[in-house]
Amino acid sequence: MEFYFYAVFGIQVIALVALEFGKSGKDRITTSSAFNAFKNNYLVVYSLMMAGDWLQGPYVYALYVFYGYNKGDIGKLFIAGFGSSMLFGTIVGSLADRYGRKRMSVIYCITYMLSCFTKHSPEYRVLMLGRVLGGIATSLLFSSFESWLVAEHFKRGFEAQWLSLTFSKAIFLGNGLVAILAGLVANTLAGTFGLGPVSPFDAAACVLAVGMAIIISTWPENYGDQTEGKSFTHQFTQAASAIASDEKIALLGAIQSLFEGSMYTFVFLWTPALSPNDQKIPFGFIFATFMLASMLGSSLASRLMSRPHLRVESYMQIVFMVASGSLCLPVIIQFFLPDSPSASITAGGRLNLLGFCIFEMCVGVFWPSIMKMRSQYIPEESRSTIMNFFRIPLNVFVCVVLYNVSAFPISVMFGMCAIFLALAGVLQRRLLMVSDKHRSRSIETWTTEKGAELEPLNI
Repeated sequence: MEFYFYAVFGIQVIALVALEFGKSGKDRITTSSAFNAFKNNYLVVYSLMMAGDWLQGPYVYALYVFYGYNKGDIGKLFIAGFGSSMLFGTIVGSLADRYGRKRMSVIYCITYMLSCFTKHSPEYRVLMLGRVLGGIATSLLFSSFESWLVAEHFKRGFEAQWLSLTFSKAIFLGNGLVAILAGLVANTLAGTFGLGPVSPFDAAACVLAVGMAIIISTWPENYGDQTEGKSFTHQFTQAASAIASDEKIALLGAIQSLFEGSMYTFVFLWTPALSPNDQKIPFGFIFATFMLASMLGSSLASRLMSRPHLRVESYMQIVFMVASGSLCLPVIIQFFLPDSPSASITAGGRLNLLGFCIFEMCVGVFWPSIMKMRSQYIPEESRSTIMNFFRIPLNVFVCVVLYNVSAFPISVMFGMCAIFLALAGVLQRRLLMVSDKHRSRSIETWTTEKGAELEPLNI
């Protein structure tokens, strides 16, 4: 393996250590022991849930190839997963608000474990069922746990600013460190121990079972809107009405869909971008490098969100524009550094790797920041339902990309993602303006009410 890959990885390690251990007093949030216990419990559970997801990732495609399926069949399986998340996501989100976030978190574990068990069968119909179950589980993973956390955080009377600390640590661990360790464990089980491509899915099921036991034994239940007699249709209508009537929620949903759509498209594009002529490069090590960049981003987000006077809506404009620029790089390289036959990574590939690390760092900043904004703008009674509404355009977008991924040059796909990310930055600017206007009106209303209360005293 070339020294270049070690150098990129090493530079990021040094930057991460400097960020984590170089924090001053103004970068740290003073909390209570009760909050720390609550936060640590959630971080353990969230890390186990993400480990159950990350263990499967490296071997999903490999397992289908192992069973003898071609790219067309495999593409349909992936589309089924995203389509399932799109179709059933709003339903399970509504169930979480109505019947309890803890209960649906447990159902996530059960559903994903069943999905893992289907991987033991080479039958296409069984594998398709597994993808459908996996799509449902994904919707629960990205809605029920966050909804439970936000509701329980405020129910216990913790300060709103402390929530950002939990978010940033959850992404640092669950989307960074756990992802790296899960990839290594999956590789060890399937490769070093020779247990085959099914073994990581068995390990994922075991991890999910442990997390489920902790949820059942330590988490209290909380709910959204439990009003008797309300049908699912009413809950969907209520969530859609909240999005339509509040520009801030609608903007937040559009921003999330644009960024995550670009992010999931990037997952399919980075391999051919770095290896256009099937060069032999260390994909596993590069994946770990990306996850390290994501950890670097979440560490930076922790610093940014600890500043009480620095608003998330403000700095995220810059993050989206930087992300857009990083994915413009492959388009520019296509013109100035065309592909050349090489046994290893090309000069253009080296530059792309740096750009992709910057993009992954933006991803690391994005996750805790979008969680923070969702906690501020989405109403508690419909939180899970609205969050899954946000995933509908995302899943439609990803399904369309998967279906047409071979129809367009890779540079066109990257250019499209860069445009979407720039548009997300524009919408983020609009969100800042709308929220500022709303805050000004709230202050004026409060001042008027206080003046009315004090006027009799002045008489």
